[in-house]
Amino acid sequence: MQIKPRQHLLDIWQAVARHSFDGGEWTWGKWGGESSVADAERLLCLLYPATELPSFRLDDPDTTLSDVQQTLKRAGGRLEIPANLVTAAVEFMRTHTDDKRPTFAGGYYFQSRDKEQDLTEEQRQLGVTDSFSMSITLCLALLGFLKVYESKTRRADMQETIGELKTATSNRLTAAMVSLLRSFTVNVYDADSSQGQTLCELLGQGQLSQRQVLEKFQRRFRPLRAAIIESFILGLDVQEALKDESQLFECGWAWSLVRDAPEVATEEPIGPQPVGVANPVPYLYFTVVALDGIQDLFSDRTLTLGLLNAEQQKLAEALRLRWEITQQYWSRIARFDRDRWPLEDIPWRTTGQKLESEYFSLSVAAILVHDLMRRRATDDDLTRTVRVMERLAERGRITSRMTRDDPMIQLHNPGVTLPLQGGGTIGPPMDWTMSDFSAQLLKRTVQLCTLSRNLSAHDRLLRLAEDIFGHVWRRRMGEGEGVGLWDNVHAIYPETALTEGAVSWSITERVTEVMVQVHNMYAQPPIRSLELTELARALLSESTHLLGNEQMAPAPNSDGKRGMQLRGIEVKLRRARALVDEQPGTAYSLTLDVLGQLDALARAREAASVQGG
Repeated sequence: MQIKPRQHLLDIWQAVARHSFDGGEWTWGKWGGESSVADAERLLCLLYPATELPSFRLDDPDTTLSDVQQTLKRAGGRLEIPANLVTAAVEFMRTHTDDKRPTFAGGYYFQSRDKEQDLTEEQRQLGVTDSFSMSITLCLALLGFLKVYESKTRRADMQETIGELKTATSNRLTAAMVSLLRSFTVNVYDADSSQGQTLCELLGQGQLSQRQVLEKFQRRFRPLRAAIIESFILGLDVQEALKDESQLFECGWAWSLVRDAPEVATEEPIGPQPVGVANPVPYLYFTVVALDGIQDLFSDRTLTLGLLNAEQQKLAEALRLRWEITQQYWSRIARFDRDRWPLEDIPWRTTGQKLESEYFSLSVAAILVHDLMRRRATDDDLTRTVRVMERLAERGRITSRMTRDDPMIQLHNPGVTLPLQGGGTIGPPMDWTMSDFSAQLLKRTVQLCTLSRNLSAHDRLLRLAEDIFGHVWRRRMGEGEGVGLWDNVHAIYPETALTEGAVSWSITERVTEVMVQVHNMYAQPPIRSLELTELARALLSESTHLLGNEQMAPAPNSDGKRGMQLRGIEVKLRRARALVDEQPGTAYSLTLDVLGQLDALARAREAASVQGG
């Protein structure tokens, strides 16, 4: 299925407007306010495209395009739409603030492992890394939106509301950054522990002994170990054990604030910092989520608009260091042995939670994609990662058929369940379920496709992205209040139960984000073929020579039409020369057309000469 980002985004916006607006006013509905993660994802379905793509802008009513206005007509007219979004954002900030402190509750995204006992209210109100990260993306989108809209509206009441919202948004952004610093962790363990043995087996791939793995680990990770010890000063007490090179370690983000994580001093009034309960163990899923949010802090848009104040810039630098080191760590783990990557041994086995799944392979691949994008890699690493993505799509039954009683159905419904270690200290054991394998695979495939400048790899990735997108698009809900949104697994896998309950804003937001990425991918210059460039230049050389020859030839009496044709050929050749480096295929096509016209002129001239003789 071809991905048409503009049309598909308009379809998603129309479904969101149908679901979340009533009579031009935003309505949160039954599930609104129950999870800060879901509420942030819902707002981002509108705000992310509106702030990333000029053709979807809503902050300046005078520039809102007619098809966008028509799509969002349930949200009001072009003047009401931005005001209604501001009102919805204000409600979000008020709902997820407690005693002047921004809150990041997981809410109904948390689950109880004990089917006989519900989670306590204290557990549901625990902050979760998903919310910390999503809040960074939401707050940056809002701050940029408000920066434009406040200069366009003349309503006094709206100006006052915007002032309140800007303050609340900035405070929430700071609190989210502080929370991400306090949920980052480094887990150090002995090679003979169960975690150490699992990691050594994973890295050795049956080819290296534990001693060889340890020696190689020490060499490859010595610079990162030193960087962590010397540079991490905010939100992390580095253990002395990390200085012992005989110890193994992992770094990344826990599911929530880490137990005993020190507070981070701030000047902004973000309120008391909660006590952490999470065990100091990195989770692959939450690490990927954190990396996604952190990169928005130093995007071109954030820097150009100056969205961060001085304190937030300091926090952003601390997060950026963790962002870079975490990517380098997991990228090196994924590619530990050049002959056989641990990442290529699907499914991945986690050391901390003792689980294995294709979802974890995808999570490691996602971090590798982050690292490839960071260093703009276009080498063998990218090509091998393409093959991993293709295998994950096949194993996940996205590009292959589901068999009878296929266990892979669990990957999509109900999803992969993570035990949230430490959450059970204040109630029953807690779980977190990820059912967005297809959407995540689509997102990472498109990211790789955007990065790739190799024609073969790019074409493979684009075909794969279109196959995954066709699968995801067919999983939209066909009836009920969530029609046009996600997720209805039954539509693809009829043997599963019909979807009930809340709309999956997690999947809906990820698909929306992918449409923005595809839009940006198509906005890039096409990949240049060196072979095609050489051919185009050869054709240009021949065309230029023949044009000069034709211009020297004596013109017949009826020179007017021939002169116009020659001038038209000159214009086409100038256009082809201008495009030959960036769009050699287009230059090739233009030059072929010119050669045909020159040949026709030459034959006409020859025929006229014969007749005249």
